[in-house]
Order: sequence, then structure tokens, then C-alpha cells
Amino acid sequence: MSTTKLADIVFELQASSSSPPQKITSLLSSAKRELLNLNALIPTPTTSPQVLLLARQTLETGALLSIRLQQPDAFTRYYQQLLPFYEFPDSSYQTSNSHLKSQRSKVTGLYLLLLLTKGDYAGFHTVLEGLEVEQAGKGKGLEGDEFISYPIKLERWLMEGSYDRVWGATKRDGVPSDEFGVFTEVLVGTIRDEIASCSEKAYPSLPIASGKNLLFLESEGSVVEFAQGRGWAVKDGRIYFPQQQEDMRTEKEILVASGQVIENTIGYARELETIV
Repeated sequence: MSTTKLADIVFELQASSSSPPQKITSLLSSAKRELLNLNALIPTPTTSPQVLLLARQTLETGALLSIRLQQPDAFTRYYQQLLPFYEFPDSSYQTSNSHLKSQRSKVTGLYLLLLLTKGDYAGFHTVLEGLEVEQAGKGKGLEGDEFISYPIKLERWLMEGSYDRVWGATKRDGVPSDEFGVFTEVLVGTIRDEIASCSEKAYPSLPIASGKNLLFLESEGSVVEFAQGRGWAVKDGRIYFPQQQEDMRTEKEILVASGQVIENTIGYARELETIV
């Protein structure tokens, strides 16, 4: 069966990153139908190198476009469909189009980042361990791969509580590619909510200026908007946390609460060690 139609669809998909979502979704559906017609959704040892290469390229294109469409569930499905293709050695893809490189590193790095945004550290380390074993067998490490090393660094800084380093790495010039920017925004939001929850327990109030730095927000106006969204009171240049308004605590109680936050963080790190 000819692969020409699928090749044409993939070519159009790769040129459609700025097209309307409806058009991209329609093209992806057409590509999947062609994969079914070619019996290429699940690779086998008898799958020809040409079909194998084109099927992998189709799924990788779909995965990356799903991120641009901000559809993490669709991206996850594409990633899972790609796993059997990644088990085949490079020699299985030798064709006249072998210059088309796999985007495995980018897709896998994005999946690791997605797991971080979900707080799925067990899943993160399961995938990472598999990559480390595979690379060790080739006599290589993961440090030199910009797409894989990026989520690894973020996860390490998160565990250290180095949120400022995470914040810096999520800036446009710090991400490996535009697709990573989609998930890093979600990750920063998760970190911001965690810091906010800890602050509610540790302090009776905070100056708005301090909240700007603490919550990694761009302006004091953003702090006020964030505070109102969480039901915090804003008055005379300060943020007052709800529970503190109801029951102003003593300095000793505040210190105890802060200690509990730190203790919980340490306990969380120890729990992670058992996973690793």
C-alpha cells in the first residue's frame, strides 16, 4: 500500500503550526486513519523501514502539535503510542529518508516535564531510570542531552527548594524549545500555589512588595490580583491571610507553623528518596 498520502499529510502538518486548531485536529485525524490503513499504528519486525520511519514521524509531529494546542492528554497518548517505535534500533529505520532524525529526546523531555507539572515524581523517576539504563548500555549519559537534562535540573532544584533557579530556567531564553514553555508556565503556577499555601501557614501578613518576589510575579498589580483570587485581604500595602484575620496568632505560634512547613518539606524529600 502506498505511503504517499500519509507523507503528504505529515508534510502539511509540519507546516501548520500556526494554522487554526480545527485544521490541525482534522489533519491529525486523517494521519491516524492512514496509519490504520497501513497497519502501522503498532510496529512489528515485518514493518518496512519506510513505513516505520513515516509512522514515527507522524506520531512525533502529532505529539508536538498537541502541546502547541495545549492538549496534554492527547500528548500523553501520542507519547505512549511512540514507545514501541523507540524500542526499535536505529538500523530498523534505514531508508533513503534516514536523514529525518527522531525527535525522541524532545518528546521524552516534554513528557518528563509534564510529569513534574502533575507532581508525579514516581512516574518521573520510573521513566528516568529506564533512560539511564538504556544510555548506560550505550556508554553514554543524559547530561549532554538538552531536552532530557532540562527537566532533570528542574526536578533537582524543586527538591532543593531553589525556586528562584526554577523561575530563571522557565524564562524564554532558558527553555530548550517553544514547546517546553507551555509546561513550564503550568509548573511555575504549581510552585506559586505551593508557596502561597506555605505562606498562609507561616505568616500573619506580608508586604505586597515581598509577595511580588516570593510568588515570582511581574508586578505588584499581579500580586493584588493573585491575592484576591485566593481570598486574601489587601490593605495599606500588605496582604493579610484569612486565617490570620480570624485568629491573630502569637509570634511563637507563627514560628511553630513555619517549622511545620519545613518539617513537611524534609519529610517529602525523604519520601522521594525511597522512590529513587
